[in-house]
Amino acid sequence: MQAGRLQGKTIVITAAAQGIGRASALACAREGAQVWATDINAQLLEALATEHPAIQVAVLDVRSEADVATLASRTGGIDVLFNCAGIVTNGSVLEGSEADWDLSFDLNVKSMFRMVRAFLPGMLARAQAQGSTASLINMASMASSIKGFPKRCAYGATKAAVIGLTKSLAADYVTAGLRANALCPGTVDTPSLRGRIASAADPVQAEKDFIARQPMGRLATVDDITPLVVYLASDESRFVTGQALLVDGGVTI
Repeated sequence: MQAGRLQGKTIVITAAAQGIGRASALACAREGAQVWATDINAQLLEALATEHPAIQVAVLDVRSEADVATLASRTGGIDVLFNCAGIVTNGSVLEGSEADWDLSFDLNVKSMFRMVRAFLPGMLARAQAQGSTASLINMASMASSIKGFPKRCAYGATKAAVIGLTKSLAADYVTAGLRANALCPGTVDTPSLRGRIASAADPVQAEKDFIARQPMGRLATVDDITPLVVYLASDESRFVTGQALLVDGGVTI
């Protein structure tokens, strides 16, 4: 039997209970990785744990420095960290609240800061011991420094910050064995998106509007995104770092 593309690798994924995080956990496990799937939703994590024997779950609040440190001590050195956790808030600069702004930066950006500080030393040590590279994947978005979207002030600002953070990490640790890249999806059909559609004044029109901005004429599925996650986690991307990689169905053509 042919070994998987991620055989021998240990991967930590945040927000892995649903959406892109869940699909990525399953995709990486199928490629031979040992996956630590984390989320704040214990019930959904338990369901995920039954899907593949290589997936180990851990309840994690990425906004808690203590929780993050505890998880890092449990996993030991890892090969790949996928910071997938985030939130989408709605509104222009005059419509969004300061609370929305603070929550967006804490969950979308500072959580990555916490995770990287806790896991990076072990990742670098493991990479150097193995003569390989570690991979950091940060969830950004096409709605960022790449392209602006209406009513996404706080969200776009945080995702632009993620790209800046990723490039900084790539530059600082390129000679130490770290590859750092940002994943920038288009509009993906996830529970999060379905929640935003359902909360709209006209959900039917809201869904049509989301689809209309995709030149390919459809929403992305999580399975459109996971191949890039697997690629970035694998040694196939060993010469790729500091990049903001788009999977957006042509929105930014």
